[in-house]
Amino acid sequence: MKLAISGKGGVGKTTIAAGLITHFARQGYQVYAVDADPDTSLGMVLGLPGERLGSLKPVVEMRELIAEYTGGSGAFFSLNPEVDSLLQDYTIRSNNILFLKMGAIKPGGSTCYCRENAVLNAMVNSLILKRREMVVLDMGAGIEHLTRGTARGVDLMLIVTEPTLVSIRTALVVQKLAAELGIEQIKFVGNKLRQPRDKEFILSHLPPDGVIGLIPFQAEILDQAAGFTGEQSFTAAGIAELATRVLNRRAIAPDIGE
Repeated sequence: MKLAISGKGGVGKTTIAAGLITHFARQGYQVYAVDADPDTSLGMVLGLPGERLGSLKPVVEMRELIAEYTGGSGAFFSLNPEVDSLLQDYTIRSNNILFLKMGAIKPGGSTCYCRENAVLNAMVNSLILKRREMVVLDMGAGIEHLTRGTARGVDLMLIVTEPTLVSIRTALVVQKLAAELGIEQIKFVGNKLRQPRDKEFILSHLPPDGVIGLIPFQAEILDQAAGFTGEQSFTAAGIAELATRVLNRRAIAPDIGE
């Protein structure tokens, strides 16, 4: 499965992406975790060493490698052991997780990420995954990546939203653009729910069959982001249930949690 996770900045999409990546890896999947946001926050949330994240070659430098193994536009390649060995300079392995980053942060006012998005799109489209392999893309915040077609070719897009009108509005715009790209499976995840009315808000403002998960607000996530949890492992509540629904492409029932 190729899974993209999108949403407005600050809604918690990277936390959910990292939670799903970790869960799938623990279930025996080999997960290619792609940070399509230049600030490499996904790698930090996954607990990867900062010095290795800084020195990791970005996906944009893989364009020659991709061309070599696809033989040009429109071809496909499988991540077999021979190709895996060539990817070593572009990945950080942590158990069943292989982390890749799209590119590096550029100086203000310098240039756009057009080339990085084009290479990432080519890579995602050209991959043929084996059984129990997954690609999870943590997309950049907002809608810019969709206007460049970066996520075209994914099997499912999750759009993360908070229970606010602004966040819902952005989520619906993302849904529209994703559909225009030809992504057939698009689902919403309500995040940071503090009280029952938040759940009701999400379910009443989004398509009834489009919500695939509801994640409660958890102070432990903030503690983890601030480094207060040390080496202690923390798994966000609701991630396992969301992962099951993702694999089954199954939306939640309207009365979930009641």
